[in-house]
Amino acid sequence: MDDNLFPTKIESKSKSVQELVMNNELEPPGNYFYEDGVNGVLDSSLPLLEMPVIDIGRLTSPSTNREEIEKLHSALISCGCFMSINHGITGVFLDQVRSVTAQFFALPMEEKLKYSRAADSTEGYGNDMILSEDQILDWTDRLYHIVSPEDKRQLQLWPEKPEIFRETLQEYTTKLKVIVEVVLKAMARSLNMEENCFLDKYGEERALMMARFNLFPPCPRPDRSLGQKPHADGSAITIVLQDKEVEGLQFLNDDQWFRVPVQLPHALLINVGDHIEVMSNGVFKSPVHRVVTNSERERTSVAVFCTPDPDNDIEPVDGVVSETRPRLYKKMQDYQSKYLQYYQKGRRPIESVKI
Repeated sequence: MDDNLFPTKIESKSKSVQELVMNNELEPPGNYFYEDGVNGVLDSSLPLLEMPVIDIGRLTSPSTNREEIEKLHSALISCGCFMSINHGITGVFLDQVRSVTAQFFALPMEEKLKYSRAADSTEGYGNDMILSEDQILDWTDRLYHIVSPEDKRQLQLWPEKPEIFRETLQEYTTKLKVIVEVVLKAMARSLNMEENCFLDKYGEERALMMARFNLFPPCPRPDRSLGQKPHADGSAITIVLQDKEVEGLQFLNDDQWFRVPVQLPHALLINVGDHIEVMSNGVFKSPVHRVVTNSERERTSVAVFCTPDPDNDIEPVDGVVSETRPRLYKKMQDYQSKYLQYYQKGRRPIESVKI
């Protein structure tokens, strides 16, 4: 990647969106504003994505896994994402994850600010880094933590309120690691590859797991501001716990935006990230998605990004390159370190590793 494309200096932090809402701003500040508006945001006729549903338990059962793996392959080819059910995490516990998320963002501002991120870091409480004067910010506040490897944790930024926050995050991500292993093995098998080929590149022991708790407050101009700008994830896979009632996530498929339904409150949404696109040599594509705002109801979500060990070289795995499908991507390492700068510019970093 060309380091000269973007400034390396992180300039400052901006006021939280919650603070802007409390000040009863009638218009978002200019740096949250898309002058040409946001295409399709207020169009209620935007279609719902026919989200494939994958039974994680069936992926591991000898009697049903072949059929479910074929469904998984079809889902990843068609839209790069799916809803996972029978994943081993109870609805009661998922509601607890949602509850601690809502409780944290409802704390007094002075309490939340104890966990503020540094100006040159993503980790902790806050919102977008400001990397350039013309950057358009996302209408969201975030709490962002590296969960694993454990020696990368900055526990001073993990909230002590609500009291069960830390143990809930620890338990949740421990359960997700089981799902990650099952899904990466099933992805490999769906390509008739050795089942550990993606998992070995992922590097379980030192793979990064990063949790981001999102709050999208009501926005006075949802036609001009986005909760998250269009992007694809820099992970191997991302696991999202959606709001139970409020829509907002949208995926781009065949140049059309689709709304993601919230009818399965105890399903986990899983989407492919750029690392799997590279490892699969583009058979599985990392889908572009965004979050839209609304003027009436706040929305929360929890996204966990499962990213390969930064020390591992990532490239198409053996078996996905052939005379009929030549190699499409260069070898890459520590892709995550450049991802944010491309994201804030509205560019896709994966373009820089295509051959």
